[in-house]
Amino acid sequence: MAEFTNTMLQTVAAGQNVVFTETPVYGGECILHREGAGVVTLKGMTNQCRALYKVSFGGNIQIPAGGTVGEISIALTVEGEPLASATAIVTPAAVEEFANVYVSVLVEAPRGCCVSVAVENTSDEAIEVQNANLIVERVA
Repeated sequence: MAEFTNTMLQTVAAGQNVVFTETPVYGGECILHREGAGVVTLKGMTNQCRALYKVSFGGNIQIPAGGTVGEISIALTVEGEPLASATAIVTPAAVEEFANVYVSVLVEAPRGCCVSVAVENTSDEAIEVQNANLIVERVA
């Protein structure tokens, strides 16, 4: 298991990834991350056909000052593709009004290969993210 966090307020442009600056729980050789980056690599280190991981993200998102009030969203991505089944959508009533979001997905990493995961701002505008927390658990 590994945990990646960033408690600071960060502005994430549309189409860009949330950045994780701390690693409270190190994931060993199977789960790789460079602090200050947004991409996590899951390795298929297994004797089976694939390794199975549960990837979960929770945090607070808001529209920054000067933004346009409307729907905002954030999603887990696999190999750069946002997953519709792991997308959190909120519509704050005003700018600088936080909403707490949580998404989770199972990800397979084929034996001998790697799979990248991230958390992407899938909104049409920049959003602010605070208390970002990504947990990756190897389940099989």
